[in-house]
Amino acid sequence: MLKSEARKVFSAKRKTTTAQQRLKWDDLILIQFQSLSLPDIDMLFTYAAMEMEVNTDPIVDYLHFRNPAIQVAYPVCEFDKYTMQAVLATPDTPFIKNQYGTPEPETAGASIIPPEAIDLVILPLLCFDKLGYRVGYGKGFYDKFLEQISDEVLKVGLSYYEPIDKIQDLNEFDVPLDYCITPERMYEF
Repeated sequence: MLKSEARKVFSAKRKTTTAQQRLKWDDLILIQFQSLSLPDIDMLFTYAAMEMEVNTDPIVDYLHFRNPAIQVAYPVCEFDKYTMQAVLATPDTPFIKNQYGTPEPETAGASIIPPEAIDLVILPLLCFDKLGYRVGYGKGFYDKFLEQISDEVLKVGLSYYEPIDKIQDLNEFDVPLDYCITPERMYEF
């Protein structure tokens, strides 16, 4: 399946998924995530979910329970360059929606986290394939960011849906996931 086709198919699928289904699936994804054998995580880079995305809040809470000193950073997009920065957030940090409706932490006075300080990345996606490649929203923000992190950093995708067989139009900028977690199971690549 081509990325453009996958975006259409899975965007439409998301629109037919009810809020009740998403809540149930978020719980099942958390249970799957808790079975993941993780090293010590001091710096998490994750996303603040839009309405149709897998909610990362329960996973962040779980990681805080495992390590109360964990720090959490969220992306703030730079739309003129299609890049993003990791911005440190606390439970008191206000979030505002960017031009695409994605919640981002307020940046005034916030710390920018260098990519090399990150231990775990949790990525949003529209779909993924059986080789661990993801289809995002098509702007390349995450691909450019992932180029800057160590190969040792775990990259975990979260998906409400099972994988497609293969993304046919991969390019040299596509970075595979280490894991993708669905309500049904955890995929390791």
